[in-house]
Amino acid sequence: MSDSAARVSATAHALSVEWRDGRVSEFASLWLRDNVRADRDPHSGQRLVDIADLPAEPRIRGARCENGSVRVEWEGETRPADFELSWLAAQAAGGAAAQRPERAVRAWLEGASLDAHRDFAWLDLDAAHGDARARLEWLTRLTRDGIAFLRKVPCKESAILAALAPIGRVAETNYGYLFDVRAVAQPENLAYSDLGLGLHTDNPYREPVPGFQALHALVTSPEGGESLFADGWALAAHLRDSAPDAFRLLSTTAVPFHYRSSDADLYAERPLIQLSCRGEVMAVHYNNRSIAPLPPGARDASGFYAAYRRFAALLREPRFQLRLKLTDGDLVVFDNQRTLHGRTAFTSAKHPRHLQGCYLTRDSVYSETAVLRRRLETAP
Repeated sequence: MSDSAARVSATAHALSVEWRDGRVSEFASLWLRDNVRADRDPHSGQRLVDIADLPAEPRIRGARCENGSVRVEWEGETRPADFELSWLAAQAAGGAAAQRPERAVRAWLEGASLDAHRDFAWLDLDAAHGDARARLEWLTRLTRDGIAFLRKVPCKESAILAALAPIGRVAETNYGYLFDVRAVAQPENLAYSDLGLGLHTDNPYREPVPGFQALHALVTSPEGGESLFADGWALAAHLRDSAPDAFRLLSTTAVPFHYRSSDADLYAERPLIQLSCRGEVMAVHYNNRSIAPLPPGARDASGFYAAYRRFAALLREPRFQLRLKLTDGDLVVFDNQRTLHGRTAFTSAKHPRHLQGCYLTRDSVYSETAVLRRRLETAP
């Protein structure tokens, strides 16, 4: 949308801007009064006033264009307010959210028809650290696709921490900053066994649920141990279209998740499909290994279990699964509230397999992406 206005007009309750391309945007007087730049700290940009400090029903006395801005005068106030046309155009186009390309999700449902090396982002570690523009492209694809890969990460323990330093902030859990995924005797978590693991998300019993997960392949098995991934948001959308009643139950039923070990006892309740206030899918929490018993007298338990079974069946369909074999030195990062992951079985006695993993806070990954984009856009 052009930031050059053909004309502006106003009533007491709204400002109307007609742009050069013929589109018209309307801004409520209360919204305008709440966004007066003079009421913000010039350094931090944070508001200096609270909504309770503003008139309950501010009325516009007049408005006119001046030097690329719209000057608004208010009834009962001596101070006018100036709003840059470029800023108004950006707000009309969606505001801050529309200025973040990383928020434009690319859903991928038919994972089996995709080539992991061709259709998703892969970047050598040296390029991720040394080339800011390549890293920005990789981060943007990570947030859009929910998964991305790094190559040539040194096959040394703890190398994952240095590799992820420019990607996001590592979150410490009861496992520490790092956890080792390898078979052990009498594992407290089935991830530390030879067993195959169905598609799942990690730690739905935790508050907050880890945002992104990273897994670094130190030693891979030549037989078995393939990695599986699926786009949970795309699967949830598929369920919403094909079985709306099942989708409704899975997005409105609080499910208890519980994890207990020698040094941790974690419990949380959340739906398998979590919606935003707009009704959009914002998270999938699926981990059959850690679902605790639902209340035995729960209403519509049979309906919930039917919906739960239907979603579980979708996860088992090979057409929805992205399958690949990680090689030594590969590192995968994925959105743990969107991308489900699993693996095929292997035999550690014959071929030891060792991955190291960690969790990244969700906000730090998005912040790194936005800050890097801002720096590159202002770079000479």
